[in-house]
Amino acid sequence: MFKKILIANRGEIALRIIRACREMGIETVVVHSTADANAMAVRLADESVCIGPPQSKQSYLNIPAILSAATVTGADAIHPGYGFLSENEQFARMVGEHGFAFIGPKPEHIAAMGDKVVAKQTVRDLGLPVVPGSDGAVTSVEDAVKFGDKAGYPVLIKAASGGGGRGMKVVRKKEEMKEQYSTARSEAKANFGDDTVYIEKYLEKPRHIEIQVFGDMHGNAVSLGERDCSTQRRHQKLVEEAPSPALTEKQRDDVCALAAEVIRKMGYVGAGTIEFLYENGQFYFMEMNTRIQVEHPVTEMITGLDLIAEQIRVAAGEPLSIQKDRIGFRGHAIEIRINAEDPDTFAPCPGTIRQFHAPGGLGVRFDSAIYGGYAIPPYYDSMIGKLIVHGRNRDECIRRLRRAIIETVVDGVKTTLPLHRWIIEQPEFTSGDYNIHWLEKKLAARK
Repeated sequence: MFKKILIANRGEIALRIIRACREMGIETVVVHSTADANAMAVRLADESVCIGPPQSKQSYLNIPAILSAATVTGADAIHPGYGFLSENEQFARMVGEHGFAFIGPKPEHIAAMGDKVVAKQTVRDLGLPVVPGSDGAVTSVEDAVKFGDKAGYPVLIKAASGGGGRGMKVVRKKEEMKEQYSTARSEAKANFGDDTVYIEKYLEKPRHIEIQVFGDMHGNAVSLGERDCSTQRRHQKLVEEAPSPALTEKQRDDVCALAAEVIRKMGYVGAGTIEFLYENGQFYFMEMNTRIQVEHPVTEMITGLDLIAEQIRVAAGEPLSIQKDRIGFRGHAIEIRINAEDPDTFAPCPGTIRQFHAPGGLGVRFDSAIYGGYAIPPYYDSMIGKLIVHGRNRDECIRRLRRAIIETVVDGVKTTLPLHRWIIEQPEFTSGDYNIHWLEKKLAARK
């Protein structure tokens, strides 16, 4: 087992990894920018190393600085968390080349799943259903129009190297194709350094269902159930829950078994998430995230498993401690992402938190690195915390979430807590009858 792990990340995920390491008896090193000198993770880690100024490119994306920090502190392994370098093939490869263990998948799997065109082709060959789409990249607007005419509108243009809604455009009629194709490529180039795009048939009312998977170096692979991430705005998840209120037990068992078999065939190592669009009883592969997810606590709440600790054990060469016939799912869990944003305009609202009170009680978990007096820097993602609740069933879970939101105090900056309180009161949410387009339509009608 590792003696010291360097955490190449910040915020709540850095703190989450520190907690897992401390329980495992592993020392931690946190790297940080000058803007995060007073961060909670920096305060609680065994060691910390400043690796650059606030800008991510000069700090959290600075591979030489991170590797140097790992060398001078004598770390055995590097955990990338999520975001930043967590799905960077070059970083994963360089970590290994410099003698450290990378707590994540093999570089070749990061590369394959990071290119959405290659990923789609790979999983289709392994037996996963995919959304009808172009055979590879679409390199001209003329070819894009040909696909749209053949498949029928609407269609969806997507960046091959991206995610999170960037470089993604819906085309509802032929006349829109030229402008949307050009815009999608421009956004893809600006955000990912790659203007390659492909096209899929656009599903009108799908749900976003993702399967948590794990593989080890010994050929073992398991699925830990699904999460429903359909409450979204501009392709960004706001609420996640498990189990999905849309699936039957058979559908759940079938898609989870299929996902586990796919990563076993791949020889995949570590944590991953296979994401599907689900509509009219059919699953369609969307993408695979080769890292731990923001919403992993939802799965932890219904399984009682520590997924970060499992990542560490697997990266150290140990076999999975999770066995398929021993995974027990209990109750229901929901997570909301709390952002430092105006709940009406969604404009970022960095600033100093004057007062902070975390909710508590049975079945309530608050993952965050904020504290009273903490100054939220303007340089990074606006998420400042995650509120996760567990109940014996979905109704109890929603009631508990409502109570926990009321208890939460983040004073001094605007947050999305009022929005979440409104979301969970909507009849579509309480009934479980919603899809990935529901929230945006609801928000538009509210204006």
